[in-house]
Amino acid sequence: MNYKIALIRGDGIGPEVVGEAVKVLDTVGEKFGHTFTYVDVLMGGCATDAVGKSYPDGTAETCKACDAVLLGAVGGPKWGSDKPAEQRPETALLAIRKDLGLYANLRPAALRPAMADACPLKKETAEKGIDLMMVRELTGGIYFGKRDKYQTEDRGLECTDLMAYSEKEIERIGRRAFELARLRRKKVSSVDKANVLETSRLWRSVMHRLAAEYPDVEYEDVLVDNCAMQLVRDPGQFDVVVTENMFGDILSDEASMVTGSIGLLPSASIGDTAPGLYEPIHGSAPDIAGQDKANPIATILSVAMMMRYSFHLPAEAGAIERAVDAVLADGWRTADIAEPGVTPIGTRKMGELICQKLRG
Repeated sequence: MNYKIALIRGDGIGPEVVGEAVKVLDTVGEKFGHTFTYVDVLMGGCATDAVGKSYPDGTAETCKACDAVLLGAVGGPKWGSDKPAEQRPETALLAIRKDLGLYANLRPAALRPAMADACPLKKETAEKGIDLMMVRELTGGIYFGKRDKYQTEDRGLECTDLMAYSEKEIERIGRRAFELARLRRKKVSSVDKANVLETSRLWRSVMHRLAAEYPDVEYEDVLVDNCAMQLVRDPGQFDVVVTENMFGDILSDEASMVTGSIGLLPSASIGDTAPGLYEPIHGSAPDIAGQDKANPIATILSVAMMMRYSFHLPAEAGAIERAVDAVLADGWRTADIAEPGVTPIGTRKMGELICQKLRG
C-alpha cells in the first residue's frame, strides 16, 4: 500500500522530532511492505516568518489531498499574543482543525512499564496501572464561540466568550467515545458541569440518550472538578473520558503528567473523513531547539496512532509501540526522562534505537 502523508514540521523542536518519526515510518514501510510519500506543508510561526501569516492560503487543500497529517509543534514567544491573529500559530491550529473537520481529539495517557518510577503519584496508585483515553471535542465550545469586547459605564472594559454546543456536536463526539470504549475496557466517563452550565445539561441529556444505545458499555457522569481530583487520586479507574473542548484541554494535560512526561504522549485529531492529524502533546520547546535534546517518542507514538486510526494497520501500530517500550526497557533515556545518574541520549540516537528494534 502507498500512503501520502502531509508533514507540518513547524517550529522549535518540531522539525527534529518529525525527522525521527519519518525514519520510523520508512522502517515500518520496509518491514511491512508499505510505501510512504511525504508532502511538506508550511504552517505556524515559520509560516509567519516566510509569508506573513501562520496559516497560508491552500494549507487545508494540500492536507486534504493526503491520507494523514503529521504535525511536529508550532508556536513560541517570538509569535506571542502581541502579534495580529493571522500571525499567531495558535490561530493556524484552530483553523486547520475546523477546515479538516477534526472534531475528536484522542489523547491516550498510559504509564509505560519502564517508566513506572517516573509517575509522580504514590507507588500504590501507579501500581494499579494507568491506561486511559481522553476524548476531547475539538471544534466547538468556548474556543470557537462568539467574542465581544465593550466599555461599561462603571466597570471599565468588559469581555465575553460564548460557549455553545448543539445536540449534533455532542452526539458525534459521544458516539466516538462509546465506539472507542467497545475496543477497550467498555467504560465511558462523561465529564461536564451540569450543576451550573446549561451547555453541560444538554451535554448530559444527549450522553444519557447515547448510553441507552450501548448497553454493553458502562457509563457514568463526572463533574469536571471531581474528575480533576480523581485523575490525581486514582487515574486507573478511568477507561474512556469524554468531554467538551475547554474541559478536555485542561484535563488531558493533567492526565498526561500522571504518566511521568509529556515527552512520551501522542495524540490524534480525527473526523468522519480523512485525513486525521497526528501530533505530540508537547510544545515547540524553543529553548532546546536544534540541540539534539528533544524527546521524539511522543511524535513516534503519534505515528503508531496514525497506523491504527487512519490506515487501519494495527500490526504496524503495535510494532512501533513495542519498539518504543523495548528501548525504554533497555534503559535509554532522553534528557527529559533521564533519572539522576543516567547519561541521556539525543533525539537522533533515540530515533535510531527505535528503528533498530523495529527491524528486529
